[in-house]
Amino acid sequence: MRSITVDLGERSYPIHIGSGLLRDIGRQCVQAGFPLRSPLLVVSDSEVAPRYLPVVEAALREQGYSVVSHVIEAGEASKSLAVYEDVITTAIQAGLDRSSAVLALGGGVVGDLAGFVAASYMRGIGFVQIPTTILAHDSSVGGKVAVNHPLAKNMIGAFYQPTMVVYDLDTLSTLPPRQVSSGLAEVVKHGLILDREFAYWCREHASALLALNADALGYALERGCAIKAEVVGNDEREHGQRAILNLGHTIGHAIEAVGGYGVFLHGEAIAIGMAGSALLAAKLGRDQAIYEDTISMLSALGLPVRLPAEYSEDELMEAMMHDKKFKEGKMTFIVPDSIGVVSIINDVQQSAVREVISQLKKEGSPW
Repeated sequence: MRSITVDLGERSYPIHIGSGLLRDIGRQCVQAGFPLRSPLLVVSDSEVAPRYLPVVEAALREQGYSVVSHVIEAGEASKSLAVYEDVITTAIQAGLDRSSAVLALGGGVVGDLAGFVAASYMRGIGFVQIPTTILAHDSSVGGKVAVNHPLAKNMIGAFYQPTMVVYDLDTLSTLPPRQVSSGLAEVVKHGLILDREFAYWCREHASALLALNADALGYALERGCAIKAEVVGNDEREHGQRAILNLGHTIGHAIEAVGGYGVFLHGEAIAIGMAGSALLAAKLGRDQAIYEDTISMLSALGLPVRLPAEYSEDELMEAMMHDKKFKEGKMTFIVPDSIGVVSIINDVQQSAVREVISQLKKEGSPW
């Protein structure tokens, strides 16, 4: 088992990465200090629950915990206020108290939703992330929890750190290829923002990563989590450096919103957004090779790098203006200076962004 610590003083917590960890989750909860007298709520989704929920429930009950589960429909549409209210209702009916915890068993949608429940129920109770996707290596670390509004992604949420992250690599074996690629978008993103050598390593080992080679994947997830932990440890509430983790997200979130959160997977939308940021970098005078290398890295991992022709520039621009990174008529973008080094640009003109959107549409099909 590999372990990493997110260093946040009194709110520091461990990330455990390894095989067979689901069967040990009960003992981990005891060690984390959750009392046996307080009920635990496991939130999962309709795709993950049939495979892994019985294992988690059994492991918790074996230690003596009272467990209640709430299964949501898989997909981004479940990150809504309506579903949030349903989960809160389950928590109230189950008698969760201030010493209880919410366990998020699933991908990023489950983690974001369950985390917002934990952050707001009784003004905050325990929270455990149990990611079952590659993509969730990013979303499960750092304490950003939220639900979506129809006009904007993640607009309703909080900063709320988990008590621990337990990452069982065995759960990744059942991921379909498209989900694997989507998750690897956030893995290579960590290299693009802060570790040049790791970014190129991801391209060179793309075949092994896509094949879920245990050694390659274990190293990639450990390195990705370590980079995320370092950034979060330096800037928990995104007052400065943490914003670099948003590389590709301004355009990516707009793509998700315009598509109704159902056309592109999150990592796919972020990949197109990272291609857009690299294009913007070239327009701002950076080396054109940054764009070419970024495209080659994303393409090697089976990710889209273009926008479909039917996507409306006006709708995408409107969606970006609802983004939290839009202020006073200007847009904030994370722009690469080179592979592994990025800058936060706070005064990007809308006209430049529109040009990028137009070029992303002209260059061909998404993949």
